[in-house]
Amino acid sequence: MRCFFGIGLLLGAVWPLAASAHGFGRLYNLPVPFWLYAWAASAALLVSFLLALYFVRRPEGPEPEPTTRTIRSTGGWVRLKSVLQVLSVGLLVLCIATALWGNRDPYRNFSMTFFWIVCLLGLTYFTAVAGNVYAYLNPWSILTGWLGRLWPGYARGAWVYPKWLGDWPALLLLLAFVWFELFGRGIPRQLGWLVLVYTLMNVTAVGLVGRQAWFRHGELFAVYLRLVGRLAPLRLGGEDHLRQPAAWRWPGAGLVHSRPAHMATVVFILAMLSTTAFDGLRATQWWVRLFWSDPTGWVEALMGQRPMQNIIEARRWYLAWETLWLLSLPGIYFAAYAGSLQVARWMTGSQRPLRALLLDFAYPLLPIALAYHVTHYATLVLTQGRKIVSLVSDPFGWGWDLFGTAMTWRAPFLPEMSWVWHSQVALILIGHVAGVYASHRVAVRVFETPRSAALSQIALLVLMVAMTVSGLWIIAQPLTVERMT
Repeated sequence: MRCFFGIGLLLGAVWPLAASAHGFGRLYNLPVPFWLYAWAASAALLVSFLLALYFVRRPEGPEPEPTTRTIRSTGGWVRLKSVLQVLSVGLLVLCIATALWGNRDPYRNFSMTFFWIVCLLGLTYFTAVAGNVYAYLNPWSILTGWLGRLWPGYARGAWVYPKWLGDWPALLLLLAFVWFELFGRGIPRQLGWLVLVYTLMNVTAVGLVGRQAWFRHGELFAVYLRLVGRLAPLRLGGEDHLRQPAAWRWPGAGLVHSRPAHMATVVFILAMLSTTAFDGLRATQWWVRLFWSDPTGWVEALMGQRPMQNIIEARRWYLAWETLWLLSLPGIYFAAYAGSLQVARWMTGSQRPLRALLLDFAYPLLPIALAYHVTHYATLVLTQGRKIVSLVSDPFGWGWDLFGTAMTWRAPFLPEMSWVWHSQVALILIGHVAGVYASHRVAVRVFETPRSAALSQIALLVLMVAMTVSGLWIIAQPLTVERMT
């Protein structure tokens, strides 16, 4: 009870501090200088850290097993799951078909809103609340399962998946999908070919390494949503091993009672953070001017002339410049994370290997990654996501009205900018507070004494303060209308 009272105090300390942001290309003038928000956010994290020190204690004796309540499958759920799985594969086929043969206008084509907004955004937020339902409704897993029934031996794969490979394939696919989202042309047909190629890749990969191994380590969305599902009060799909049953648990329990098995998962989590931060950063006027105004002269030194003097050539350099940062940032975040934990080892005198600490404290980063994701993308659900109601009646954009909803919710919902900013600040703070709390829960389990556990968190607290302030700075910057890509 003392522990949950502490969580309430943490959130209560944070919520009143919330405050303004960029969004929809409009400016919002902060009511007080930005540095006041930065100091307030830093103070909130410090208070959260101190409260965690007081309320989170090492249990006496052996650590108890996490409290869960197993959920038994019923005949009704089995029948409903079968229907939903057929629907899932049908929606995948519809997404590809509408993208390839539907209206070329992205806003009138079902595939763009369905894939980017409903699936990638809406499903992420639903998973964080309700659990990893994707484990049961993954259309590529269902499709390859059907193929396995028709083709004996196909689902077992030709080779055994190498343990050393871990989640590295999923990480590469994450970076590839983010690159496509940021630098692609943003047209339905391009998306259609992407999803079709991705489908064929999954079918081929299962034939090579087996269905279980591929959807455990290689398929991007299976790995991504399984990590997000650790935040939910409902454990679904086997988080730590395939035979783990569905069960109810305390929210966030999946962050503190286990750890990743492979370093690739740690880098994947940091890539979730870095790619979202980069997407927000590259939309700011500061970032665009850094290249196109060339205040330091480094672009001119590379090109031999000012970028605005040869825009066509400069666009190629700009794409390479942004690609380099996109691919490098996960490594930079990893270096900062590893450096913080190395400092923690020095401060505590711990003999625990750095690799073990990197694995221990990886899952507490997930609330921060989710908070960044919601902060940067949730407004798209309000502006474009609601249009799915009209698009289901006219998926190809040919003027149909199959369900009588073709004219429903076509206009975007634009909330007040003050509300957007206050919500964004609150989300960033709450995400970091949850990370501080979960991280300290791990520390009291990993380190032998309360003093060592407290000292180990100082360097991570500094890192989280830096991430909070930088995150607030990004969302406080004015946006550009043209990104010059």
